[in-house]
Amino acid sequence: MAGRVHPRQLAFSLPHAESLSRDNFLEGPANAAGLGLIDSWPEWPNRIMWLAGPEGSGKSHLAAIWAEVSGARSTSANALTATAVPGALATGALVVEDLKAGEFDERALFHLMNLAREDGAYVLFTGREVPASLEIELRDLRSRLRAVPAVALLPPDDQLFRGLIVKFC
Repeated sequence: MAGRVHPRQLAFSLPHAESLSRDNFLEGPANAAGLGLIDSWPEWPNRIMWLAGPEGSGKSHLAAIWAEVSGARSTSANALTATAVPGALATGALVVEDLKAGEFDERALFHLMNLAREDGAYVLFTGREVPASLEIELRDLRSRLRAVPAVALLPPDDQLFRGLIVKFC
């Protein structure tokens, strides 16, 4: 008797152009608070804000939407250096993506937050954790980060996936 053949899923390489525009953002209960934050700019409760959530929750997409509207430059947290801070804030708005404990220059971030406040610039941080949970060595930076309001995104839910299927089918 021959062994049973189990069906397997075939993966197709279907090229697509990634678009981080507002038109391609699918709103759902998991990301509604984050979208509300982006839509409320420049009437934010603080000039420095934080989007926190797990991978795939929409942080980068929301940050790209805000960067387009605000004219913000964008950098990854681990690429930020103290000498680059003034140039990064030249447009008056900056996205700092993927801030993880131990993977960024604390002095550069401290300088960025001070200069942003001094210049009245806007900064949007993204990260998987809320700022209060990051282990920071610089005491002054730790207190500044803990004062940054955070909007938490949830993992994508079934309702969002159903919306995705409807949109692209």
